[in-house]
Amino acid sequence: MTLKTQGAKMLGIALGAFLSTTAFTPLYAQQAAPAAATPTLSKEAMEASGNIYFQRCAGCHGVLRKGATGKNLEPQNSAKLGQERLEKIIALGTDGGMVNFDDILTKDEIKNIATYIQMPPQSPPEWGMKEMMASWKNIVPPDQRPKQQMNKINLKNVFSVTLRDAGEVALIDGDTKQIISRVKTGYAVHISRLSASGRYVYVIGRDGLLSLIDLWMEKPAVVAEMKSGLDARSVDVSKFKGFEDKYAIAGSYWPPQYVIMEGDTLKPLKVVSTRGVTVDGEYHPEPRVASIVASMIKPEWVVNIKESGLIQLVDYSDIKNLKTTTIESAKFLHDGGWDASKRYFLVAANASNKVAVVDTKEGKLAALVDTAKIPHPGRGANFTHPKFGPVWATGHLGADVISLIGTDPEKNKDSAWKVVQELKIHGAGNLFVKTHPKSKNLWADAPQNPEKDIAESVAVYDLNDLTKKPEIINIAKLAGLPESKAIKRAVHPEYDATGTEVWISLWAGKTEPSAIVVLDDATRKLKKVITDPNMITPTGKFNVTNTQHDIY
Repeated sequence: MTLKTQGAKMLGIALGAFLSTTAFTPLYAQQAAPAAATPTLSKEAMEASGNIYFQRCAGCHGVLRKGATGKNLEPQNSAKLGQERLEKIIALGTDGGMVNFDDILTKDEIKNIATYIQMPPQSPPEWGMKEMMASWKNIVPPDQRPKQQMNKINLKNVFSVTLRDAGEVALIDGDTKQIISRVKTGYAVHISRLSASGRYVYVIGRDGLLSLIDLWMEKPAVVAEMKSGLDARSVDVSKFKGFEDKYAIAGSYWPPQYVIMEGDTLKPLKVVSTRGVTVDGEYHPEPRVASIVASMIKPEWVVNIKESGLIQLVDYSDIKNLKTTTIESAKFLHDGGWDASKRYFLVAANASNKVAVVDTKEGKLAALVDTAKIPHPGRGANFTHPKFGPVWATGHLGADVISLIGTDPEKNKDSAWKVVQELKIHGAGNLFVKTHPKSKNLWADAPQNPEKDIAESVAVYDLNDLTKKPEIINIAKLAGLPESKAIKRAVHPEYDATGTEVWISLWAGKTEPSAIVVLDDATRKLKKVITDPNMITPTGKFNVTNTQHDIY
């Protein structure tokens, strides 16, 4: 039995705690019987609902249901809404960025989830060094790997595409548009990151399984894996000169911690907990590690701790005597990206409606920028505004605008660290904005919008004239896929290595046709629809060159 299937077996027992090596008594079996007024579920419904909650809900609402991007769903809050209201919210979604689940879950599943979130939350088991070492597999040791590239693929233009519900990534040749390899990974890979060399792809799934893919092999495949936690979102490597790819780091949602590993084998070396006191001075049991990025100007990682509102600059030059600089910002840190200079890191404190700006050269907070509701930049997008100079863009889950933040405190001081312009978008629910140094377009999706036409479309802005309304392109109609029950969500625009093509995932239901839609950036016309029977729920796409060099 694989790590993935072992974990899935335990998923619903403790909010989806994917246990691969350690058995435990279900938490609900350890607890006293609930009071008469407390909603109840059968053992089978409890396990199934825990599975669904972990896979679909915990990312926004938290394993312990204390809220972050999504609302606090502890019983004292959820019970107030009542069964009927909860079922409607789950089925239909909200304008604040929660998608509808009526085309994903059955009526019984929706009913049971509504009951489940009115019951006391369950705390999954811990996952430490012992468990990590037991899960570690050095499948092809470094000395047995190729000494040179063994295939003829243009690795600079390969895309690592998350096939969410398949527990795979598809490696797609950006030149030929052919699938090179489908690689078994953890469930719902959240991100693909590249080694400093561009040889290795690090992918981490929401079950905490971290996989190392070697692109030099005749057919790229996993050469090492390690289960870093029970729920995870982030990974990166050491990139400072002299430390290139020496270490890797992975952050977990559960347990709230990060682990430092050997970069070429994933052997765990050090585990650091992130539990503690928030910027408000209150203890929190679940400060999850959100995004992690590697600095190029210091031997440091920028580690963003969601619930605490704390940003840690982790110095990896001596991991035996680890030094961190802790920066106070705002709560519910999520994702973010570098400005064009790669000195400043901008990260969304999304439920606080702010973007925190970290000066990594000085090791301090440069600014807290007020934005519209629930910013969600992905990595954001950098370009030079004709009036305000260099800016970085973020969209929002809860507002139908894109915020442009000035990022040049030296030459454009009056515009720095403030929203200088808001661009109207076709609807709230944006997840990603994207441009390229060679492009004059800005692309933005809205897959979290509950309205079908909006979720299936993208907005394209002319960077030469931001007074013009964006062009709205319905990607689902353009792809020509057969009609399906589920909304075909257009998500995650990504450029190819040349900056001339934009790839957009068309994310349909688990059993329904999905696709990757390729458009010409200059003309905004369709070039290719990539389909495959095994192309199941494609979401994030990460071009090797753009990811390796943080081009966005």
